[in-house]
Amino acid sequence: MQSQTLRRALRALSPTFIPKIPLSSTPKITKLPLFSTLTTTSTAAITTTTTTNPLTPSCYTNKRAIYEDTHFSKSSNNDDHTVLDDDDDDDDEDGEFGSRVVSEFDKSGAKLTVTDAYAAIELALDSVVKIFTVASSPNYLLPWQNKSQRETMGSGFVISGRRIITNAHVVADQTFVLVRKHGSPTKYRAEVQAVGHECDLAILVVESEEFWQGMTHLELGDIPFLQEAVAVVGYPQGGDNISVTKGVVSRVEPTQYVHGASQLLAIQIDAAINPGNSGGPAIMGDKVAGVAFQNLSGAENIGYIIPVPVIKHFIAGVDERGTYVGFCSLGLSCQAMENPQMREHFGMHPGMTGVLISKINPLSEAHKVLKKDDVILAFDGVPIANDGTVPFRNRERITFDHLVSMKKPNETAELKVLRNGEECSVTISVQPLQPLVPVQQFDKLPSYYIFAGLVFVPLSQPYLHEYGEDWYNASPRRLCERALREQPKKAGEQLVILSQVLMDDINAGYERLAELQVKKVNGADVDNLKHLCQLVEDCNEKNLRLDLDDDRVIVLDYHKARLATSRILKRHRIPSAMSSDLVDSERDESNIALCQN
Repeated sequence: MQSQTLRRALRALSPTFIPKIPLSSTPKITKLPLFSTLTTTSTAAITTTTTTNPLTPSCYTNKRAIYEDTHFSKSSNNDDHTVLDDDDDDDDEDGEFGSRVVSEFDKSGAKLTVTDAYAAIELALDSVVKIFTVASSPNYLLPWQNKSQRETMGSGFVISGRRIITNAHVVADQTFVLVRKHGSPTKYRAEVQAVGHECDLAILVVESEEFWQGMTHLELGDIPFLQEAVAVVGYPQGGDNISVTKGVVSRVEPTQYVHGASQLLAIQIDAAINPGNSGGPAIMGDKVAGVAFQNLSGAENIGYIIPVPVIKHFIAGVDERGTYVGFCSLGLSCQAMENPQMREHFGMHPGMTGVLISKINPLSEAHKVLKKDDVILAFDGVPIANDGTVPFRNRERITFDHLVSMKKPNETAELKVLRNGEECSVTISVQPLQPLVPVQQFDKLPSYYIFAGLVFVPLSQPYLHEYGEDWYNASPRRLCERALREQPKKAGEQLVILSQVLMDDINAGYERLAELQVKKVNGADVDNLKHLCQLVEDCNEKNLRLDLDDDRVIVLDYHKARLATSRILKRHRIPSAMSSDLVDSERDESNIALCQN
């Protein structure tokens, strides 16, 4: 009878998209909110494009840009799920749940694994945990303070080494994390050991020996083939016990990761991934095929899981270096060579395929050995097609940047290149590369510097998101274009902007100059916020001159401006004139004390 009840419960699963709710609220079945226009920045993009993708981690409650188009929406690390009986009777013989792991073969001879939903949940009972997170996000408009804290929930599962893996967005900006195992009323304190926001993965550790009693770890498997079945296990919204949904693999390709705004390999499945499922395992047979992390808003039963190669790359980096090391990039923007006249123009012979280099990051190793208009023919011996794809498996193809992203930092790659009609081979060391304007910033406070009521901050996409729902159009056009398109020219470079003016007699008349980039301080070019801070603090002239965008100028009496800073800070109850990351010497600390006296 219990197995029949379980069978009916599994058949009755009907996914709905449910937004984040407070812990004490009653769930309401509504559509997940959307946000954020982001640039799709792949690790070795075939083209340099700016895509308008309304995306959101629904675990966040702070305001973000909201659209109503159908785009990606991250599954929330929120409340609970559909309740299932965890009875382990085996009276269903050779029926829908009779076989645990069965192998089949598709037409190409590839070995497929048949996944049993009942077996999946039985396997996960001693491995999958519910995660309770208290988080507080920074306020980029008032960078000296945080927004109010929020409570969210998600899922996770135990891997080898007494560790729990989950999504980065489940614990982003966390201040306190608890975990609860299946069948236990007790919540245990957890610490974040490592987090990779780019790949949306995090590792938690629990010190309590009591927690680990009876817990078993799950093994990581392989990338499933198309039409192979997987079972997503976790704690989605709607209940308090463990839940399982079953689906099949419909696509494997590089996909935009909403949380980290990156382009990495992902698996699309037709199982529902609802708020709270984030971080839970997708089980294929008796092993993990991936980690549930996002869904497609506006479409039914289209979810995405992080595949095992990405998970292993993340874990290996943490094991080797003790921290997240990132995913590598060549630092190139490439253009497809599908037009025959274009191939002929660049000296490509019939049968020759590749992609054209259109832009090179000045900070990359590729900048030393490659040139604009070079044609990349092969990467590590793998031929690159004219559309930028390489063979994957079973007649599938994926973009060649996947090969780059799977390499470890400082690893070398051999490229076959066509330059001025002649073939040559070059060796390049690959590295993780950061954009000029950060696309995401978590688990850290924003940098800021205040002088004479002028608030200076480095430009970031989270700062632009504070402009509201339509931030792409509402934010200053020049800042938005620079954030999405410009590349750094030297290490440590930042775009420093005057974000706002805290009104005072000393800065009267300058209030309309906010939201402009600061180019120079007393004639010296500004490299980053720390450099601006040093230029201002070391000023030995009577007047301080700031050159901004649009040829605007600010001139202050330096001595009067320093005295005014203390009263402005006191008036606005701001604890410090600069963020803690700018305080690196006794001199800076003495300057802060002077401003506060």
